[in-house]
Amino acid sequence: MNKKLLSISAAALIALSLSACGSSTPAASTPSQDTTAAQSGTTAPAASTPAETTPAADSSATLGEKNALKSAQNYISTSGFSHDGLVQQLEFEGYSTEEATYAADNCGADWNQMALASAKNYTDMSGFSRDGLVKQLQFEKYTDEQAAYGADNCGADWNEMAARSAQSYMDMSSFSRQGLIDQLTFDGYTAEQAAYGAKAVGY
Repeated sequence: MNKKLLSISAAALIALSLSACGSSTPAASTPSQDTTAAQSGTTAPAASTPAETTPAADSSATLGEKNALKSAQNYISTSGFSHDGLVQQLEFEGYSTEEATYAADNCGADWNQMALASAKNYTDMSGFSRDGLVKQLQFEKYTDEQAAYGADNCGADWNEMAARSAQSYMDMSSFSRQGLIDQLTFDGYTAEQAAYGAKAVGY
């Protein structure tokens, strides 16, 4: 029977989004890393990713903008956020769209480094293919270029990521060798990475 299971990492992503952000935005649903809560791992703590600078609000900023800027700087000092994801988080905290946008625009974040911090959090927590990780970062509202930067520079060993994913699948269900390889390629791993993952669990 063809088991095209959805990816095991989704519930972990939901937990990460809630623990890092306190946000109502759920973790991603992507073709390669999609999911049900029953297939979950556990969350890793957010990486420390301070902004390169901590600029003060300009003298013309409103009180709401100044406070939003302080909140934004607190968020990016403890976790990775995309520009638009940070705006959404600040809006969730009750800031207006104008205040949240002002804060994201002026918080001093290097968005490539934010994407890298998010990528490291995800790969510390669960197995991801490169393509699956890019899609997850895009879901978190990083641009295509920022998502690619995060995935390409996070230091992941994609073979070992495939082995981790393979073990997670085997822990929760039974798979033939070919069925497991098919599942891993569905998650975005290359044929070689998928074969490596299957071999790592004993096939």
